[in-house]
This record gives sequence, C-alpha cells and structure tokens, in this order.
Amino acid sequence: MGGGETVLGQITSVYGVQGWVKVYSYTEPRENIFQYSNWTLVDGRSPSREPRKVRLVTGKPHGKTLVARLEGIEDRDQAASLCGLDIRVETSELPPLGEGEYYWYQLQGLRVRTADDGHDLGVVDHLIETGSNDVLVVRADAASMDGRERLIPFLPDEIIRSVNLEDGVLEADWDPEF
Repeated sequence: MGGGETVLGQITSVYGVQGWVKVYSYTEPRENIFQYSNWTLVDGRSPSREPRKVRLVTGKPHGKTLVARLEGIEDRDQAASLCGLDIRVETSELPPLGEGEYYWYQLQGLRVRTADDGHDLGVVDHLIETGSNDVLVVRADAASMDGRERLIPFLPDEIIRSVNLEDGVLEADWDPEF
C-alpha cells in the first residue's frame, strides 16, 4: 500500500474541561477512527506548523458527534490548541481492501477522462458522501478540456468504467457537456 499518512478526520472543538476533543471522522462507519491509536495531528492550512504525534487513550460516540481523549492533553486549553487539526494515521495501518474497492485518498488526484473519446475532464479534488452514493468533485486544470467543475457519481460498473491507480487515471462514462 506504500508509505505515508492518510487523513481520517479532524479535531473540531473541545469537549468539557478535562482535555477531551470533538472529532469529525471521515471513516465509515465513523467510529472506525478509534481503531487507530497513533495519530499525527497536522495543520492543513499552515504546513509550516510542526505535526504532532499523539496517542488515542479512548474515544466514544456522544450524541451526533464523537469525542476523544488524547494522551498528555489534560485541560481545555491544551485541547483548544488542537482544534482544526487533521487526524492522520500511517497508511500501512489501514486494512487491505477487496478487488475494485478504494480509499478516498487513492481517488483524489486521479485524472478523469471520458471512457468513449478520452476527453480530459480534470482531476478528482475530493469526494462528497451523499447517502445514496459518493460523488467525485472533478476540478478543471490546465490539461482539461474546459474550465468547468463537475460532480460525477462514483458508481462502479455504471458510470465509473475503470480506475488505474498506477497510471493515475479514472475513466468515466460521462457526457462532457453535462
């Protein structure tokens, strides 16, 4: 699967006065983020800020959110300093997927082309979870056929014809005018 780290969520706010934090999880189901105990906290908006390695002590659902206790974070002020940081884990810790399954991070950055005529639609910027299916947000770049952003449903065997991670290309059965 390769080295590096994968973003699995974000610390959104403090919870209580004893250093707990609220967590927004990108995992499915959302509680799966608690399967990983070694987190690297990174400021995605300020790359110059040093990443911080922390250990998850415990985590649990709390109403519609998740809350976590991190080793060495003892009070509200310490917890507040972590708000807005991305939660990353070593990619090697992620479980292997079956044939035709992908982690979102693997799809981000892929060049999207139409299956029939090879029109370049742009690059997968990120994905949106809609409930019924995931949606690729494809952003135009200098190599794409036009300057349009497109939302393409991630429906393998229906709209998504192929995903080639090695070549960095995703082919979609998609009308470039849509």
